[in-house]
Amino acid sequence: MYDAWETLENNCLACQKCPLWETRTNVVFGEGNINSKVMFVGEGPGEQEDLQGKPFVGRSGKLLDKMLEEIGLSRKKNIYIANIVKCRPPKNRDPLPEEQRQCMDWLRSQFVLINPKIIVTLGRIAATSMIKPDLKITKEHGSIYKKKDIFMVPTFHPAALLRDPSKMILAKQDFIKLKNLIDHNNAI
Repeated sequence: MYDAWETLENNCLACQKCPLWETRTNVVFGEGNINSKVMFVGEGPGEQEDLQGKPFVGRSGKLLDKMLEEIGLSRKKNIYIANIVKCRPPKNRDPLPEEQRQCMDWLRSQFVLINPKIIVTLGRIAATSMIKPDLKITKEHGSIYKKKDIFMVPTFHPAALLRDPSKMILAKQDFIKLKNLIDHNNAI
């Protein structure tokens, strides 16, 4: 494990643990306030994220920012956003289990240094990797799980909401539950 953020980030940026490094433009380490108590985790970078080296900057990122703003959150102020895998899978395919395993140490080290009270998983891949392998996002979104001293809340990936806007009302309900959880636990 790492005890300095800069060392962790620099080592991650040079990672060649799995074949994804061969096709990446940039490592997408994460973005936000490293002293925040709320962390969002997605599955992996898309095309725009790979080009810019930042998470959730494309259309789904704009939607996520709007949803965050509606409950008083901002990646610039009071949350941190990262992904399970730090390099874009080709053609935006799901990250393979081995790619997820190879990258998980980077995410675990981010958790240790940030020490969040609440983790929000965005989409099925993040939820099944972090909460439980058989989690069904369509049934269990918005549920609150507790692992050790960390609350974990799965919700829909913003890209899924763009593909199926009928789920937007459910996602907004999840964010209201999240806001209540944050307020109840003084996580901001």
